[in-house]
Amino acid sequence: MSEIAYVGIGSNLGDRLEFMRQALDDLGQHEGIDIALRSSVYESPALNREQPDYLNAATSVQTDLAPAELMKALLSIEKRLGRIRETKWGPRTIDLDVLLFGDLVLAEPGLVVPHPRMLERGFVLLPLCEINPLLQYPVDGRPLAEYALACDDGTRRSSSFRLS
Repeated sequence: MSEIAYVGIGSNLGDRLEFMRQALDDLGQHEGIDIALRSSVYESPALNREQPDYLNAATSVQTDLAPAELMKALLSIEKRLGRIRETKWGPRTIDLDVLLFGDLVLAEPGLVVPHPRMLERGFVLLPLCEINPLLQYPVDGRPLAEYALACDDGTRRSSSFRLS
């Protein structure tokens, strides 16, 4: 059965925009995944201020994959694009996260849906609300837009960068 999932995309190393474009291309070529909508690109300061700023976006996908299979596909794309996991919240060429998977609430090893820290992050909420302003948080049913209004982490929509 096909489901709509939302994927977060971020990069703060190298040619950030090119890494994001490559990740989206790879995602769209993966069997069982069809990209539906893409947000604008947003810029945000790194959580660890001693790193370069991030570029961020979100995409909705129509997928026949189970949540764990989607996460496995994302990890494979990250690896292909040179993601190295040395330090928690360290710099990265690409970061791909399953943010939402339909209205599923799931906690299993290696995957928590909805993404556990998404409500604290404008760089997640703003792109999500851009592509679907009616999205609700599956845990409490509140509109994500309410959370986005309360989140001020320095995220701003970029006029300099475009994914397509």
